[in-house]
Amino acid sequence: MTQQRKGVATLKGNPITLLGPELKVGDPAPDFVLNKSLVDSVSLKDFAGKVKLISVVPSIDTGVCDAQTRRFNEEAASLGDSVVILTVSVDLPFAQSRWCGAAGVDRVTLLSDYKDNNFGAAYGVLIEELKLDMRAIFVLDADDTIRYVEVLPEMTEHPNYEQALEAVRGLI
Repeated sequence: MTQQRKGVATLKGNPITLLGPELKVGDPAPDFVLNKSLVDSVSLKDFAGKVKLISVVPSIDTGVCDAQTRRFNEEAASLGDSVVILTVSVDLPFAQSRWCGAAGVDRVTLLSDYKDNNFGAAYGVLIEELKLDMRAIFVLDADDTIRYVEVLPEMTEHPNYEQALEAVRGLI
């Protein structure tokens, strides 16, 4: 049975339930399968040996999610080739691709959790009531150990970009 975590997050002040474990710094990163397209998928091992910043957004077509993804795209160039930035949402892959083209986002890899929400459930960010993933940031070292976690207490707030980027810079 999937763990339910009540009282840890809200949407516009209204309580929502997160499904899955509360991951902490030092935990091994759970594996995942996410879609790059409707038929092509990737897993954690596809990014082996790289520092990973995983930016989780509820939907790329909302203001905060748009700004969050654009910010990490801007920062990506200064982080070098040993870092990969993944943005995860439940948006369909072709919607993610359309958004990237319109936004000029080309340094962040957008991945979709739409098929079975396995990422959201494994990382403890699946919102039971909405079947969306809660806004969060995970930084994994090259050995897939979690080195930074921020699960936002309110969905509509921005993450702490500087702290997340400092965690990444500390690993490269």
